[in-house]
Amino acid sequence: MMTDEALMSAIRAGDRQAYAQVVNNHVRPVNRYIVRMLGSHSDSEDIAQETFLRLWTQAHTWQPDKAGLSTWLHRIAHNLCIDYLRRDKSAVTSEYLDEYAARESPEKSLAQDSNLQALEQALRQLPERQRSALILTHYQGLANREVAQIMDISVDALESVLARTRRSLKAQLQGIETDSPAQINVTKIHVKERD
Repeated sequence: MMTDEALMSAIRAGDRQAYAQVVNNHVRPVNRYIVRMLGSHSDSEDIAQETFLRLWTQAHTWQPDKAGLSTWLHRIAHNLCIDYLRRDKSAVTSEYLDEYAARESPEKSLAQDSNLQALEQALRQLPERQRSALILTHYQGLANREVAQIMDISVDALESVLARTRRSLKAQLQGIETDSPAQINVTKIHVKERD
């Protein structure tokens, strides 16, 4: 298997197979991030296509000594999502919640669906920066250093954003009562150790 540097070098030379391999390696996590940021599969398709188009057209701008390939692709997707959200404030929907509810039993599904809807509503009300920081660290599982690079901020600034995000979510979700064992637990959304 080729390294990221070798693949990107091949892409810069016009190698479509190398491009296909990079897309195949990164399409799922990048798509997950975009869908969570935008909340809609249909809106996210355009952003994902543009992200991977930029992989092809801007491969020469990737600097492996500054960021990993996954980090670079997430940064492209992040910037495109933020631009999109600023252009269309009504863009975020909860269309993707149905896929989660369909995985569970009907009783558990109803309780979790209610919790997911409450969490989704709270996420939609977060400023884009807080939403992105939360999605990249909690859902995408990226290290704080990587998320800081994606968002073009320091690790200390990211940790501050995450702390504000936790407080905001906790305040928004505090009044929600649930009798489900799958309660929303904002304390699980934590600031990771520095890398």
